[in-house]
Amino acid sequence: MSRQLQYIYKGETKVMTFSYRQHRSPHEAAAEAEGIDINDFLKMERQLEVIADGKAVKNHRESYFNKLGFGKIILLKKEAESIKDKR
Repeated sequence: MSRQLQYIYKGETKVMTFSYRQHRSPHEAAAEAEGIDINDFLKMERQLEVIADGKAVKNHRESYFNKLGFGKIILLKKEAESIKDKR
């Protein structure tokens, strides 16, 4: 089941369709939508998951994406009307 992802990139709020079948995380989907290669980051994140707790991984992820220019990245509970109309 796909959901909607809302994120802020360089001050602009964007909404897109998101599914865990296609992406490992909302952050990965947002980066792909903006054409940003995060393969090195994903490798580091997987290594960090092995040795650190969830809070450290989350802090690392948030810090990295803030440096890339992302603001809040959230999954929306309800679909926006614009996505519903496209079905």
